[in-house]
Amino acid sequence: MSELSLLSAVLIGWLGGVHCLGMCGGIVSALALSAPEADRTRILLAYNLGRCLTYVMLGLTAGTLGLLGMRGLGIAPGLLYALANILLIGMGLYLLGFPWLVHPLEQAGQGLWRRVEPLSRRFFPINTVARALGVGLLWGFLPCGLVYSALATAFALGSAAQGGVWMAAFALGTLPNLLLAGWVGAGTLQRLRQSPLRWVGGLLVAAWGVYGLFRLALSWSHG
Repeated sequence: MSELSLLSAVLIGWLGGVHCLGMCGGIVSALALSAPEADRTRILLAYNLGRCLTYVMLGLTAGTLGLLGMRGLGIAPGLLYALANILLIGMGLYLLGFPWLVHPLEQAGQGLWRRVEPLSRRFFPINTVARALGVGLLWGFLPCGLVYSALATAFALGSAAQGGVWMAAFALGTLPNLLLAGWVGAGTLQRLRQSPLRWVGGLLVAAWGVYGLFRLALSWSHG
């Protein structure tokens, strides 16, 4: 996996942060307000650590399933590579405000979330580091189009290690917004929605996906 691909994962996590704030910002802000002031930073870090660990675990699982698909079902690596780049285009379009390619993945996760969400209630009120970590681990399953698209990309990488690294890079990108939401409030960060950086990032991510498909088409034409 190239460094540029990993940079795409970080950009997707960071610039998609406004969407993350819409889904997770409320709980992060509430978590910070309800936590004892002396423990607020530790609780925020524990929640985000749990969430990021779940992303990495899911990335390892998705990458393993992709590998099994290649070996057991005879899925051609080129097809998985094409899927990964199509998903990059979809995530780039999502950052640009066109979620139609990513939205079905978000809807598909609703059934899983309905089973996971009640488990998280056992950790309320979130007034200790252990409770925050537990909620974070479960809220990593929240049906977010960007997260599920990133997981589909991890599957398309066809490698447990690469899938885990890809999701770790994505998780790293999500951290600044959600940590700041806990420290300064989610509303303060909503200006990112109109930021030119989001448009530039969306174009870069989509362009990288188009470039990957172009390279694949060239290899097939010369093969």
